[in-house]
Amino acid sequence: MFDKLFSPFKIGACEIKNRIAVPAMVTNMPTEDGMATEQYIAYHEEKAKGGFGLIITEDYLVEPTGKGYKYVAGLWSDEQIESHRKLTEAVHQYGTKIFCQIYHCGRQSNHFVNGGVQTVNCSPSPDPWNRDMARELTVDEVHDLVEKFGAAAGRAKAAGFDGIEIHAGHGYLIAAFLSYHQNHRMDEYGGPLVNRVRFLKEIYDAMRSNVGDDFPIMIRISADEGTANGRDMGETRVLAKMFEEWGVDAINCSNGVYSSFNDGIIASSWKKPAFGAQRARELKSIVNIPVMAVNRINDPLVAEELLEDGYCDFVGMARASLADPHLPEKARQGKVREIRRCIGCLQACAGHTYRQIPTGCLANPEVGNEYRYTFDAVPKKRVLVVGGGIAGMNAALAARRRGHDVTLWEKSDQLGGQFISAAYTPGKGEYSQYVYSLIYDMEQAGVTVELEKEADAQAVERFGADKVILAIGAIPREPKEIPGAAGNEKVLYAEDVLRGRVNPEGKIAVLGGGSVGIETCCYLADAERGDISLVIRRDVVADKEDRGKVNFMRHFCEDRFVHFLFEHRIGALTDDGLELTHQGETKLLKADWYVIAMGYVPYNPLEEQLSHLGDRLVVVGDAVEPRDAEAAGKEGFEAGYFA
Repeated sequence: MFDKLFSPFKIGACEIKNRIAVPAMVTNMPTEDGMATEQYIAYHEEKAKGGFGLIITEDYLVEPTGKGYKYVAGLWSDEQIESHRKLTEAVHQYGTKIFCQIYHCGRQSNHFVNGGVQTVNCSPSPDPWNRDMARELTVDEVHDLVEKFGAAAGRAKAAGFDGIEIHAGHGYLIAAFLSYHQNHRMDEYGGPLVNRVRFLKEIYDAMRSNVGDDFPIMIRISADEGTANGRDMGETRVLAKMFEEWGVDAINCSNGVYSSFNDGIIASSWKKPAFGAQRARELKSIVNIPVMAVNRINDPLVAEELLEDGYCDFVGMARASLADPHLPEKARQGKVREIRRCIGCLQACAGHTYRQIPTGCLANPEVGNEYRYTFDAVPKKRVLVVGGGIAGMNAALAARRRGHDVTLWEKSDQLGGQFISAAYTPGKGEYSQYVYSLIYDMEQAGVTVELEKEADAQAVERFGADKVILAIGAIPREPKEIPGAAGNEKVLYAEDVLRGRVNPEGKIAVLGGGSVGIETCCYLADAERGDISLVIRRDVVADKEDRGKVNFMRHFCEDRFVHFLFEHRIGALTDDGLELTHQGETKLLKADWYVIAMGYVPYNPLEEQLSHLGDRLVVVGDAVEPRDAEAAGKEGFEAGYFA
């Protein structure tokens, strides 16, 4: 079934046992001074256990002020070698190879994380995300950085890495030199392509002099930067041939630069699977060195087809490895149904990166906790979980994996809770895979599930559990602050709309500018239900979501003529319409339907009634406080693990 996927292949002199690689992803797990931690090592080791042939670590620094994030690994000092040798030794136990990605962030940083110094770049320019203005590197500083890149490569080899990846993509410093998007120099490092590539060539030569000819060096590049004056496939084809002539051993074909408006780098559920594969195929057709394809490759069936049809020599499955670090081994054994798939939510991968905290994954609450969750044997208990949403199912799974006897009660006829409605929004159809995986895993693990089981205090007490986990969830916030809304037959709730319980049509006003509000607008606009308006109290929509993903949703709605009413305060709902106040002026918004999307409030009537259970009772998820699904799932899993 996966003959190509599990065939060995070489990068230079290094033979990789299969074609499945983990491309670099920021983890925020090393120490602030660049050392590998127990958490960082265990995170990578789990992927090696799961059968990945190649792991590429992220963003190793060549100098401490060149970091884009606070907790990034480094090899700017010999003192750092030993901690990273422990990492390579851990990975090598399983026959997996590990390459060290080396980079300098350039302008894509700020003074809060890089020691308070001004960021540097090929030319002075502000970073769109970090806001700081970078200064231009002098030629002497460029030469100094070249030496530092070379020295870091030597330390990587000394630490036991099997190869190096030079990060020359995504708008970081080397990529900036390569592209007119950022490079406006008028010296030997600017102007024509032969000058703009000089910095990278000097780095490559410095690395070669430190590691030798038989040590693999690959280059990650954005084949198409997807931005104004950015490099596209025209110049990238030339660069690929240059790399091969230099002696580069492989090319990692990525795309895009960091920007809220860039279409090439935000791998959310709004992007099509394997959206970068065609560019990898184009490069593979003109060079003889291995080419890796990346970007939203989440399914081994898709990966096999890309290899079989000659699109690439390796497939990079980055976020897929977060969702299930054992994806390769499950595929090799034909257990495809058991694979936990990435759903492209970005909640805890990109979301945690921006917040400078260790990476996580909505689909896999164990990410970042591999060193804590050992699943050692514990005395068996009888565990009752009340609530079959994301938090409840994760609690049940974790407790069952610990060896406990677990029963889950769900009052409705279906598991999944509020997450069910998430999959009905355009761009989020994959979300249903997560609920499926949880249900399937509970069946395989032997969790007893009772649907349409209404829990009350007496029933819980009669059950006699050693541990009771309440994961009852939340309910939509009632619009009490809107006079005239309560009991109004024109007022609907977003969840009922998304679940198909009601079918509004005509002139529709969606009230609430968070993620649920804009997702409801996407749903209604996609179904062409009529004239739709989104009423937002603030000057931004869905401010807690990834901005790139929000832009996809905004464009989707705007293309379908949804009206965005920013900074509108909501007043009373009368027979004549909904009172809105904007910049001191009050007006009426007339609609056939008013859809409430103002968030949720905890629903937990049992906690007080069962408080006498003491430490035998724990409350998790939205029943404590409404939050995103990743946080709820992680909290549920932890409660189940420590039941």
